[in-house]
Amino acid sequence: MTLFDGVYPFYPQPRKAYAFDVSSIIVIALFLSLGLSFLLILPGIRGRARLYWLFRVILSLFIGAVIVAVQFTGDWETGQVTANTSYKSFSRTMVNVDIGLHIGLGGVNVTLIGNPVNQINETINYNEHFAWRFGVNYDQIYKEGLAKGLPSPILYVAEKFSQQSPCGVYSQYRISGHYASATLWVAFCAWLISNMLFSMPVLVYGGYMILVTGAFMIFSLLSFSTVRNSPMCAIQFGPASLQIVYGASFWLTLATGLLCFLIGVVVVALHYLRPKALKAFFDLSEDKEEGDAMLGEAYGNPHFQANKKNPYDNFAMTIEAV
Repeated sequence: MTLFDGVYPFYPQPRKAYAFDVSSIIVIALFLSLGLSFLLILPGIRGRARLYWLFRVILSLFIGAVIVAVQFTGDWETGQVTANTSYKSFSRTMVNVDIGLHIGLGGVNVTLIGNPVNQINETINYNEHFAWRFGVNYDQIYKEGLAKGLPSPILYVAEKFSQQSPCGVYSQYRISGHYASATLWVAFCAWLISNMLFSMPVLVYGGYMILVTGAFMIFSLLSFSTVRNSPMCAIQFGPASLQIVYGASFWLTLATGLLCFLIGVVVVALHYLRPKALKAFFDLSEDKEEGDAMLGEAYGNPHFQANKKNPYDNFAMTIEAV
């Protein structure tokens, strides 16, 4: 048997660490494709309306992409610690590793990276996902990790979130993540409706719906934050402790929700204070509105009606006396 690029071709290959979330990549690629499609239309728009249109499209796609993408990310809460710990169960061999915890709405990722990566004749570079979405058995995934012989630090952290753990955080995280995801999908529906309303001469209602979008995004954060009501068990590796803080997805959702509030307030305020400026920004002139209104009315030609004669006016009956 010969080597091919340093490995034996018919033997199990060295495991590779999880690098990217496929769902997040699909969402980002989808919204980038939509953005590029809209950019193809840009040369056909004249004047300042081109800049306004580009700004509206980019801002709207950004909000929609954030609402969908954060549901598949794994960094709503994160934590990391560097420690010297045992690598395998029933072994006294110690390794120096970075242990990371990344909590999302649908599960938890535990990372283990060696310092250096190659130690004790092994490549220590792990990223294991344990899901708790409805329809998925977290404990079964944990048992499969035990059967695969995952390193002890990963199993130790994952065990804290199992149903049998005395920490009791499994149900809290599972239910909070479920309702946070549900409210985000409602926010996505409100975002779609707001885009449809902004394309019609009812801009103020589009402003109201973007306010609803921001409100449901804030509700999702409040739903996820309820996990802090349950005290988290200490995750200790000798003297080192793994502390959990809010991650990038949490703060990105908060920032986007506040952005939606800002957009909604500005649109509603301009509707009452500067309606002409608002119509100009959305390329909705008064001529277009009058044209749309005229489509529903019918006008007759007064000249034609004046000259129109009754065909019975020329009919007469004459009686002659004999």
